[in-house]
Amino acid sequence: MPTTRREFLAGVAAASLAAAVPLPAAERLPIAFSTLGCPAWELDKILDFAEQHGFAAIELRGLMGTMDLPSRPEFAPTEIDATKKKVGAHGLKVACVSSSAELHEADPQKREKTLGDARNFIDLASALNAPYVRVFGNKIEGPKDEVLTRVVSGMKELAAYSRPKNVTVIVESHGDFTDSATLKEILTRADSPNAALLWDAHHTFATSHEQPEDTVQALGKWIRHTHLKDSVPKGADRQYVLTGQGDVPVKRQIQALQKIGYKGYFCFEWEKAWHPELLEPEVAFADYARGVSGYLRSSSGD
Repeated sequence: MPTTRREFLAGVAAASLAAAVPLPAAERLPIAFSTLGCPAWELDKILDFAEQHGFAAIELRGLMGTMDLPSRPEFAPTEIDATKKKVGAHGLKVACVSSSAELHEADPQKREKTLGDARNFIDLASALNAPYVRVFGNKIEGPKDEVLTRVVSGMKELAAYSRPKNVTVIVESHGDFTDSATLKEILTRADSPNAALLWDAHHTFATSHEQPEDTVQALGKWIRHTHLKDSVPKGADRQYVLTGQGDVPVKRQIQALQKIGYKGYFCFEWEKAWHPELLEPEVAFADYARGVSGYLRSSSGD
């Protein structure tokens, strides 16, 4: 039976993994990937792959089919120290622990549940020495001013909870919250050093049609973490492709961050958990590491 392109690329990636010599942590570039891209991988495989391919960090967004990370056995109180040591032994950091909390919720019961979930993720991030927990504004349903007030209130409440735990709550540019003006209003009104932004640079470009330099000029003071990915138009939607093969200006997004002295990770979000038809993580992660490492080196003059 003929080998498919996907099988060939997966084989190339596997061979690359076997031959790779891990870089010492101090020599790695600030690249990361989200575990959303490898929903079937166990933690050991995630850490091994990240180390072998020169990643400096991982973002925890689901593990082995569940998004409820605090319920995973790896993060139980009796196991958390061992898990943290395992991450460190691979020369890695946890860049962010990403929740599904949606701060637009108006229903009191749903709102308390989503805030409770966020607090559980903040506790987990603190235990892992992870600096950030991602939340969503997500949907604008009803009068916009009322929705923004709820999102701001949630950010303030979670920032106050996270501050003594050395964690910052970061709202993602996602859903109905992808334009700089709306995000700037939320973060200005939240007015806390523990309330900041996860810049999903794909969404501000593809959904709100902002140029990366303009987004960074408006929101750069709040950007603590990133989601980077590439895509092409597909009808009224977008189709994700390997980095550099689409029309999303990923290199310019990186350069815009470098110009403001961004100190966070350049994190790849390959949405394999939501789009199973995407190329396997062995291919996409390795491709991202090669491509974005090249962008970073060329921009720094190495």
